[in-house]
Amino acid sequence: MCHRASALFAVAALIACESNPPAPAPETAQPAAGPSSTPAPSAAPTRVTKTYGAPLGNAAAVVLADVLTKPDGFQGKDVVVEGEVRRACSKKGCWMEIAESTSADARGARVTFKDYGFFVPLDSAGAHAKLHGVVGVELMKKGHVEHLEEEGAKVANKNPDGTAKEVQFVASGVELTK
Repeated sequence: MCHRASALFAVAALIACESNPPAPAPETAQPAAGPSSTPAPSAAPTRVTKTYGAPLGNAAAVVLADVLTKPDGFQGKDVVVEGEVRRACSKKGCWMEIAESTSADARGARVTFKDYGFFVPLDSAGAHAKLHGVVGVELMKKGHVEHLEEEGAKVANKNPDGTAKEVQFVASGVELTK
């Protein structure tokens, strides 16, 4: 019994090591060149890109502002687009808002994920996103608008009856850089 538990612990430790590679060794300080040397500039923070869903395909790259200006011209088209993640679902990461900037008043679109097959991290806001997906323009029902707002969404263009027309992407793959 103890041998079996030890073997399971060893397998679990191996899996943990493979999924969490060791941190790189810290940089060593270089000696100063002499009294007239100036301090070295600080290194820029490292940005990390992670892919969720499928790798990005070879669809036509389009500018987000073009899609937001004339969404009906892109309806149903498979595209690659980039923007800033303004918000993400606060419950499980099943949608995000991509916008021209992180500003609250920047134009944006909702991104959902093909076949509900993957999610993005709950803390995706502030990341730069590149996604491959299909453009849609949808009139959302009042109940769906309310559901999204409960998860932290800000829905623009709401009608008096609670419905809202919205530009959306159904993404098959997303790259987030933070």
